[in-house]
Amino acid sequence: MLPHMDEPDWRSFSVVVVDDEEDNLDAFRFAFRKSFQLHYALGGPAALDLLDRVDAAVIVSDQRMPKMSGIEFLRRAKERRPDAFGILLTAYADLPVLVDAINSGAVDRYVQKPWDSKELTAILRQGIKSFATIRENKRLREQLSQYAGYLEREQRDPLDYGEISGESAAMRDVARRIEEVAQTSSPVVIEAEPGCEQEVVARAIHVGSDREERPFVRVTCAAFRGEALERELFGWRKGAFPTAFDDRAGRFELADAGTIYLDSPERPSRSMQARLLRLLDEGVLERVGSTDAKHVDVRLIVSVPHTFERAWADGDLLPELVAKLDVFRIRLPPLRERKEDIVLLAEHFLRKYGRRNARAATSLSSDAKAMLAGYDFPGNTRELENVIERAAILARGDEIQPEHLAFQARSYVVAPAPAAPPPIELAQADASSGQALSTKLEEIERRELLAALERCGGNKAEVARSLGIQRTTLYYRLKRLGIESL
Repeated sequence: MLPHMDEPDWRSFSVVVVDDEEDNLDAFRFAFRKSFQLHYALGGPAALDLLDRVDAAVIVSDQRMPKMSGIEFLRRAKERRPDAFGILLTAYADLPVLVDAINSGAVDRYVQKPWDSKELTAILRQGIKSFATIRENKRLREQLSQYAGYLEREQRDPLDYGEISGESAAMRDVARRIEEVAQTSSPVVIEAEPGCEQEVVARAIHVGSDREERPFVRVTCAAFRGEALERELFGWRKGAFPTAFDDRAGRFELADAGTIYLDSPERPSRSMQARLLRLLDEGVLERVGSTDAKHVDVRLIVSVPHTFERAWADGDLLPELVAKLDVFRIRLPPLRERKEDIVLLAEHFLRKYGRRNARAATSLSSDAKAMLAGYDFPGNTRELENVIERAAILARGDEIQPEHLAFQARSYVVAPAPAAPPPIELAQADASSGQALSTKLEEIERRELLAALERCGGNKAEVARSLGIQRTTLYYRLKRLGIESL
């Protein structure tokens, strides 16, 4: 079924016709075989067996049949196929019986014999539309329920689009590329080093499109290995593998009419490549272990480390899949290539943590700015955010100073500051002095935490409140410094 079409494909839905006389079935076959997909059964018991195998959209039954009347048959048929539209053919206008059958839900429409083919065609189409609407509403409710569960599992801080702000020409080009591709449905490949703002770019593309009000589904591909990723993306049918205890929709189904973002997937298996190719080519997927085709409309965004060729295209990939994926690329430059954005981003993160922690520092000294701008940030934006978060905790005043900054690489070159040059000893620091600075900062942090623990009588919740940090952040700091048992 294609739910987005104005008119359904009538022949893609099953119509079950039940009568106890072959001549009546032949008449129905002659009138409607070219317009509808028909299935026939002689009598109610045979029709009930047929309904175990056929997902009927419409069930048409004669009323006067031996062993089981049409009304009784439709009542039992509704138990098997509750979404089906029931039509009763009768030569007898027994109105009280018909009203009772309609009120019970067993019969949706009745048609008096002899029926008119044009009138019955219109009723059959009405029944198919009713069935399609019921199924689509069920699908949307299931998608909404599963998407709500996904959001609950994936809950995190809302993304702040200030993270892709920048004054550099490189970031202005990124913004332009986002604007160019957002209004299309084409796949997008984001090339970036680890720690860059890939997800923020993916969300910006989604928000800038007409899919903004529909789901945005993020998949952290590193969390799924081998066949597990294929199952997570495409879903599965009950019994498809030993732990498949129930049917489950995959992430592509959750993202229907919206956007799915695959964060750094490994090269897919041949099986997954075939599934991805069919999805991109036809908009069709099959759950693992199932042959039922499902139509989805999904915008695919993939982030890859470094370059697409290095991550995927130089592997054993189907050329057709590479061609389908490699439509539009956005290269997200690392921080070392846009140093003019470092201080701007640092100030953004400082405001972000200032909103969470009223005691946090609110500004950067000129020396701190110079120190930040002179560092290469191999961990990119994620490392910069961590550096600022830690500095905002350590600074006891309103301004972050160089001694509050600690870097992963332990070495840096200080860029000239417009106001005052950095101290000579910092400008000449080497790796060993950087290590000493880091050790000194850890000792300062240790003393602060021990003092707070003593002041609060060891109550960690009170310590977190007094320092203006999250309790999970406190636990992490205590464990890293070896004092988590206090």
